[in-house]
Amino acid sequence: MNDQNSNEPFDELMRRALRSEADRVEPADALPEIRARAHAQRRPVARRPWLLTAGLAAVGTAAVVGAFTVFNGNDNIANDGDAVAGPGTTTSASGVPQSQTPSVLSPAPSPVPTAATLPPTKSTSAAVKTVQPTDSSAPEQSVRSAVVPVYWLGQQVGVPKKSAAKLYRTWAKVSGRPAEEAVRIMTTKQPEDPDYYSVWRGAAVNRVTRSDGVVTVDFKQLPKTDLDPDLARVATQQLIYTVQGALQDDTTSIQVTQAGRAVQKLFGQVDTSTPLTRAQATDVQALVWITSPSEGAVTGSKVTVEGTASAFEATVNYQLTNLKTRETKKSFTNTTEGQKFSPFAFSVVLTPGQWQIEAYLISDADGSVTNTDSKTILVK
Repeated sequence: MNDQNSNEPFDELMRRALRSEADRVEPADALPEIRARAHAQRRPVARRPWLLTAGLAAVGTAAVVGAFTVFNGNDNIANDGDAVAGPGTTTSASGVPQSQTPSVLSPAPSPVPTAATLPPTKSTSAAVKTVQPTDSSAPEQSVRSAVVPVYWLGQQVGVPKKSAAKLYRTWAKVSGRPAEEAVRIMTTKQPEDPDYYSVWRGAAVNRVTRSDGVVTVDFKQLPKTDLDPDLARVATQQLIYTVQGALQDDTTSIQVTQAGRAVQKLFGQVDTSTPLTRAQATDVQALVWITSPSEGAVTGSKVTVEGTASAFEATVNYQLTNLKTRETKKSFTNTTEGQKFSPFAFSVVLTPGQWQIEAYLISDADGSVTNTDSKTILVK
């Protein structure tokens, strides 16, 4: 018995020592490490860098004619990627809602592939220089419903050149491939506002693709009209602003091709042998827009006019005229900031009838009207 009991103190010491060491151990969550190891073993999967636009719920009972319906919003200045349209309550004479709740958008697109992520068999520099669409070009994702900006030209007042024009924006509800449909509207349809126009008549878009950080707009046929250099430059920006707005990406260059091949001159003036970039808004965009109500809107007696302008001393002048009685209301309002694109708004009470709303800027040098936008509405 003495032999059996002689080990008890030693055993007890060992148990205490082991218990003490065990108490000092803090278990860790191994799940992140396991996931990291599993992720490291996976092969990378290329992502298409298109921004997917979720479906936009229809407001009211307006039907979509064909693949699109043109209407105006009251948000978003030059960067069309921030939102698609602001809230509004007016209704056009055709019954189409003038604005809708912004679309629910998916997360931002994944980064454009770099040399590190491209397959080793491809030459990155050679791919960027290639303007002909290839099988590796990623087409737009087709959507059931989306709202896209469409840009138009409008005559610039207060300048000696009759051909001087600036960009004005409208909104369109489309189904299918957003940028492709926006270009199709720009080249084949007539804007609701009679003051807007397009020099892209006769053009026929084929498809819009993206490859190696360049968006290619391929046409079956391009316009054959030759324009003067200034008008040709703004008309080219009309395409760039429309495509980038529909893609919600104002930085990616735009390559223009015809039947998959580069063309030397667009409108007889603009070199399109290399990708084109977006011009500054102040250089090509009209300095005052009326964004709500839209052309042909039907409203109540109290009318709130909203817009955006880049105005000297933040001053926007306006005049409203009853087209039948010639009753006139004239005053001015202010943008939230001066000398940069920022919103303005004012409210007036109008008698029933058809009214023309004009918003315009006045030159600080000679008092002449330099920029203007107008809308005709029906007051019930």
